[in-house]
Amino acid sequence: MTEEKKQPLIALFDTKPYDKEVFDQLNSEYGFKIKYFQYHITPDNCILAKDADVVVVFVNDIISKEVIDQLTGFGVKLIALRCSGFNNVDLKYAKGKIPIVRVPAYSPNAIAEHTVALMMTLNRKIHRAYFRTRDSNFTLNGLMGFTMQGKTAGVIGTGKIGKALVKILRGFDMEVLAYDPYPDKKYAEEVGFRYTDLDSLMQMSDIISLNCPLTRETKWLIDKDAIDMMKPGVMVINTGRGKLIKTSDLIDGLKSGQIGSAGLDVYEEESEFFFEDLSDRVLFDDTLARLLTFNNVIITSHQAFFTREAMLNIAGTTMENIRAFLEGEKLVNEVVFSEKN
Repeated sequence: MTEEKKQPLIALFDTKPYDKEVFDQLNSEYGFKIKYFQYHITPDNCILAKDADVVVVFVNDIISKEVIDQLTGFGVKLIALRCSGFNNVDLKYAKGKIPIVRVPAYSPNAIAEHTVALMMTLNRKIHRAYFRTRDSNFTLNGLMGFTMQGKTAGVIGTGKIGKALVKILRGFDMEVLAYDPYPDKKYAEEVGFRYTDLDSLMQMSDIISLNCPLTRETKWLIDKDAIDMMKPGVMVINTGRGKLIKTSDLIDGLKSGQIGSAGLDVYEEESEFFFEDLSDRVLFDDTLARLLTFNNVIITSHQAFFTREAMLNIAGTTMENIRAFLEGEKLVNEVVFSEKN
């Protein structure tokens, strides 16, 4: 009599209703047993994953040494990130203890489109116009923007998202400068933009967009020194990671007028706030509260990725990563510690 094969158990943390919907939809093809938990994973609740083969986490779940030790102690064999970034994982400590996989690209166009939406909203003051007309105020005072055609956009990071963004901006007939330590000069020639050094990009751009990963080299890429060399009135957009910008310096730049506007889909200390409904509480983060007072700042809650297509891609790649691991295949989306991380 053959022993019945054990159904793999997946513990999925930081679950929202839309996560459950797409994972349940795709799981009909895989047949995993999935337990959903609405909480972030922490050292205090790792016990919830005690019987799991795989733990699935999101961008604001901190995978620390303590968490890794507990999960491996419980017999968890794989940590699957359902996001592209991995700065929330102690990769150095995880190396040799438990494999980490991620979703490297789920919808570059979704994030690029949201980036442009932030640019257009800030430029043409659409957020302010919306509230005015709701109050039957149809004046145009204070709503003047600029024509994007002919202006210079600086794109920092030309991975898949950066490339999608460049293509859209070239559609506006903008001049595009780009910085990337690994430039794709063939793509630049095809699309019609040019690579330059970081200082030149800061000095020459009317709009600067951050589309690079967070590493030791890029932490606080935008700080006082960078802001001081920018054009007065520059627009800064961040749909990458919160710690690419030193927020206190950004606020100083906004107060002085050196930064004319800012669109932020991410924030340095977002893990306590983003993806949660805190409308019935006092916002205890003074820095975030200060940012929200500026009428030339738009903050969205890490939603640049959030399209139906992207959610299905995230769930699909995550499930494939898990299947490949359980079947002993090569993990094409594994993240391994290196000195560059």
